[in-house]
Amino acid sequence: MAIYEYKGYKPVIDESAYVHPLAAVTGNVIIGKDVYIGPGAAIRGDWGKIVIKGGCNVQENCTIHMFPGVTVILEEGAHVGHGAVIHGAHLKENCLIGMNAVVMDNVVVGAGSIIGALAFVKEGTEIPDRKVVVGNPAKIVKDVSDEMLKWKAEGTGWYQRLPKELHETLKECEPLREIPENRKDQEVEYRTWGNQKK
Repeated sequence: MAIYEYKGYKPVIDESAYVHPLAAVTGNVIIGKDVYIGPGAAIRGDWGKIVIKGGCNVQENCTIHMFPGVTVILEEGAHVGHGAVIHGAHLKENCLIGMNAVVMDNVVVGAGSIIGALAFVKEGTEIPDRKVVVGNPAKIVKDVSDEMLKWKAEGTGWYQRLPKELHETLKECEPLREIPENRKDQEVEYRTWGNQKK
């Protein structure tokens, strides 16, 4: 893992969390239980503090940072999609930040809210609980339904189980040069998000 001390601050990472070796975690960062940090993520607690509470996921190529003296908080179950940027914001419980969204300084994202992919949430925005937010600049477009919240929780659950699986099974290897017979018809089935059975 690329874990770096900065000005005497060493990251604190729960042993159940999984930080990919290609992620970088620097300085005053606290990572809780069953958190997943994907490859390419940059978690920079150099100018301030970052708290990532239990059950969160910060996916591939995300950036979490802040202006000096600010604490960034991801409450329990916050879900940060591929390539998103969280800069000086507070994400409340069970919210979802879509892929490549940008959430700026002093933003509060309410519990159970969903920020759409590619959204730009400008500085100082306060989003109430259970709102769907999209666009650039981002705007609230509707409420998060019970069905949407269930869908979100299921997806986050996959990421909450992933750290244990990675600790147990992930290892570097040499690639195979052809598909083995026993894998030609094998397909892993994940019933979630886009392939729900009606």
